Amino acid sequence: MHPLFHYINKHSSTQISKEDFDIVFNHFVPNKIRKRQYLLQKGEICEHFIFITKGAFRQYYLDEKDVERIVNLYVEDCWTVDYDSFMNFTPSLFYIDAWEDGEVLYISKKNILKLCEETPAFKELLLNLIIKSNIATQRRITSINLSAKKRYNWFVETYPFFVNRFPQHVIASYLGITKDTLSRLLKK
Repeated sequence: MHPLFHYINKHSSTQISKEDFDIVFNHFVPNKIRKRQYLLQKGEICEHFIFITKGAFRQYYLDEKDVERIVNLYVEDCWTVDYDSFMNFTPSLFYIDAWEDGEVLYISKKNILKLCEETPAFKELLLNLIIKSNIATQRRITSINLSAKKRYNWFVETYPFFVNRFPQHVIASYLGITKDTLSRLLKK
């Protein structure tokens, strides 16, 4: 069965049948993505929630010195979206691109609203997704006050599946530390 089917049933107390999943799946558009291909670029309107079925992706912005600042990392069974742009139809401040070749499923706002009306499991899934995203953001904000070592340990404990998928400079940017600092930590 498709990874989205398992994801919905794992993250919703209302289980979805194979027949209902076929209806849900018809609201998504699958796409293969090449490494370094953009899902979203700064200035574009984010028009889709994106479910990742294969690959690794990153969300980032460029600071005033054109240095990449990683906001989020994603792998299989993750969703990516610029919530502000998606909800308010404002130009995105972020880039989302593929770190590896991947496969994704796009769903538009119109189809999300339709599925929320027709499928209780999808509506619950969406609510849980937004809540979990807010929790992750709060935890990340509180981790900023930790030492670099504690921040890295928090990252490894929280997201062990990212460690071997992204290089040190990407992880360092996500943690808000330099690549050299991370390198020194890993040598100890």
